[in-house]
Amino acid sequence: MGTSSVVVISAGLSQPSSTRLLADKLGAAVAAGTDVELTVIELRDLAHHITNHLLTGFPTGELVSAIKAVTEADALIAVTPIFSASYSGLFKSFFDVLELGALEGKPVLIAATGGSSRHSLALEHAVRPLFSYLKAVVVPTAVYAASEDWASAGSTELSGRVGRAARQLTALMAGAGSSSTAGKSVVKDPFADVLPFGEMMRARGL
Repeated sequence: MGTSSVVVISAGLSQPSSTRLLADKLGAAVAAGTDVELTVIELRDLAHHITNHLLTGFPTGELVSAIKAVTEADALIAVTPIFSASYSGLFKSFFDVLELGALEGKPVLIAATGGSSRHSLALEHAVRPLFSYLKAVVVPTAVYAASEDWASAGSTELSGRVGRAARQLTALMAGAGSSSTAGKSVVKDPFADVLPFGEMMRARGL
């Protein structure tokens, strides 16, 4: 596999932000495992352009190149802060302005940051369903980093989750087929054939 393009999307609102810190950590982990070209998009810098697009229906300024980069990328790393038990409005608004089908079949690693580990399930009940609706192929491991995860005591566990998610994204990218549908590459999810837990139990007579 040649050099792949991976776009890292950070929806952090402050500078610096823990969201960008996690995004950089994930990008570095993916780059360590395969030959990739990383492009980082800070949604904070595109906020006005995103709002204008929602109002007018037309992208302007740097948003044009950001949309092009995401659409043409081989894979995405998408990181959002968690507000009110869900993704941020800025994060959702960016994906609202993408063309229908722009993420179809595209491998995506999802991640989030928050003040407390209590909000970690937002990745499963909010962020993962968003990308499933957009027909992206989301890696099984979602990475959540709470404030305590940046302390030395939690850094090992966080690094383990980051590494596992990065390896899964790399596996999806490596499994990307050369066939296409309507000009788009088709990615076979290597985790799609895993037998559901209920069927495993029935097969064992439990």
